[in-house]
Parts: sequence; C-alpha cells; structure tokens
Amino acid sequence: MSNQASFHTVSADGVNIFYREAGAPDAPVMLLLHGFPSSSHMYRNLIPLLATKYRVIAPDLPGFGFTTVPAERNYRYTFDNLAATMEAFVQALALEKYALYVFDYGAPVGLRLAAAHPERVTALVSQNGNAYLEGLGDPFIGIKQYWAAPAEHREAMRGSLSLEATKWQYTHGVANPDTVAPEAYHLDALLMERPGNADVQLALFLDYANNLTQYPVFQQFFRDAQVPTLAIWGEHDPFFIPPGAHAYRRDNPDAVVKLLDTGHFALETHVEEIAAEIHKLLARALA
Repeated sequence: MSNQASFHTVSADGVNIFYREAGAPDAPVMLLLHGFPSSSHMYRNLIPLLATKYRVIAPDLPGFGFTTVPAERNYRYTFDNLAATMEAFVQALALEKYALYVFDYGAPVGLRLAAAHPERVTALVSQNGNAYLEGLGDPFIGIKQYWAAPAEHREAMRGSLSLEATKWQYTHGVANPDTVAPEAYHLDALLMERPGNADVQLALFLDYANNLTQYPVFQQFFRDAQVPTLAIWGEHDPFFIPPGAHAYRRDNPDAVVKLLDTGHFALETHVEEIAAEIHKLLARALA
C-alpha cells in the first residue's frame, strides 16, 4: 500500500465508518483518533510521514467527517457509545495490536479502548488529548455551566458550532495564522451544518462531563501498563492546557512531554516535528 492514504468505508456497530489508511498491510499499526470539530482529515499531512514504516488507520467518529449513521440505528451520541463503535471498528479490521494517537475527543474514546484492552496498546501519543482535571482550560467554564443547567445554556452552546468559532480553534495561539490551511476549518464547519448534526454535537458537549469521571480509570491504565508514551502539546491551546501534558509523567514517569509553540490543532503548523517525535517513540516501543 502507498504512503499516500486510500479511503474506505466499513460497517461496524451498525455505522458506516469512513477511514483513511496508508502503509504496508503487514506493518505495525498506528490508530489515529481525531477530535472536535474535525475528522480524519486533520491527519492528512501526518499519515504519509508515518506510513513509511507503519500501517496508519484514521477513522471518522460517528457524527463527524464522512462517517454516516443510518436513522434506523437510533444512535445515542455518548462517549461510551463512540468508544463501543470504535471497538467494533477495531474488530472489523482485525487489529490485534496498535499504537494509539489521541487528540481532543479522541482521547476519551481511545483511552476507553486502551483501559479495556491494555494488551493491544504498543504505544500512546497524546496530542492535546486530556486525561487530567488540571488540563482543562478556561473554555470549560462555559461548558460546565451547560452541564449544570442544560436547558438554560443549550442555545448559547450553539455558538461553538459556527465557522467563526471553528476558525478560532484552528488559529488561536498560532504565531502565524496564515500557515493554517483554510479548507480545514471550512470543511469542519460545513460538515457540522448537515441536518441534525448540531443536536449531535450538543449531546456530546453535555456527555463530556462523563469523561471526567473516567479520568481515574485512564490514569490507572497509565500506571499499570506503562506503555511508551509521548504527550506532545500545542502549549497555547486554551481548551487543554500544558499542565494536562505534564500530568502524564505523574502516572508514567518515563513519558516524554513536549510543548510546541502553537495552538490546539498542532498538526496544522508542526506536523514534521510531531512525526519525528512519533518515529522516535515507536522505534523504542517496537524494538
């Protein structure tokens, strides 16, 4: 298989899961899980850099990208269910072992998989993928108000789904915003405008509170498994702040922590640096 991605859809858990894949079919696997409000598209530049040595697989979560959920599936959008769907995806592709790259929403999804099946995980890369309370930044003040009084704050949360809000997520904290490809945030915004998708996103905003209750489970996985870990962070990310990166070393003292001079979507500006650090990590993990 080429270092350039090919594009596929597989049925798993009653969901038509779109995914990108590149690399040799018999190479060690790296599973990339995206975050809000993006899709596997966020990995478009990283995939070819990793596929020189690894089989790289990046699915779109339900509610995102080009994954589609049939109406008759009556899918309930929670992080537990996203993880269950990704578990079905892993089984559909017969992935027995994989390194895991998690970002934003991909962290609580992927870490549920890791905690349930630690024997599968060969290495962990967390790029602004939070698993600690101290990693939550100021924007969570508003989200916590929504958790406390959903009916009162639901309409206010819709502002987070606008093109302007999405562009801000991509460009905030970036030294030169002109280096961020505009098609990335325009694609995200357009896909979120699909009929019914705003309600999907509001449901996930509300359910995010349940991820915090899982942090002790994730941290126990870190302590027990001690898998080779890289926490590589855009240090100007307002959502998931640097203390969340440093906290990984509390439960895994050998974790490598790197801070980059960029924002939330660090791959838009620092893909070569992140790829180089991943190659170092995997060379050690898979030796």
